[in-house]
Amino acid sequence: MGRKSTKDAANSFEDYFKRATSPMMTLLLLNEKPMYVYKLSKELEKRSNSTYKMTFLYPVLYRLQQQGYVEEFSQEITESHRTRNYYSITEEGKKYLDFMIKKYKQLLFAVDTVISDYKSVDDNAGFQET
Repeated sequence: MGRKSTKDAANSFEDYFKRATSPMMTLLLLNEKPMYVYKLSKELEKRSNSTYKMTFLYPVLYRLQQQGYVEEFSQEITESHRTRNYYSITEEGKKYLDFMIKKYKQLLFAVDTVISDYKSVDDNAGFQET
């Protein structure tokens, strides 16, 4: 009756996880160097072996910008004065990134501890990656 397909449940879990971790992942990359949105997206996809794809980076960047963790600036990229918007992490953003990584590691450790003795009754329990 109110049951979702296994595909929906697996995608929902992944979507929620990405939504929760996307600010941290974005700040992590920007901590290395300023980037524009397409480069951020491709870099994340490359480093995660195409597992972690973020298609909606603009809302994440806008939120981080409103919170003072990211700055936007334009840079001319062609002789015809075409510009590209870059994003860089602020000092406050670096502090927030440190906080998020510590929290993430604490939560990851806690979850790993709780599930360490789990024994699956059925491999993949009917869930398949898409």
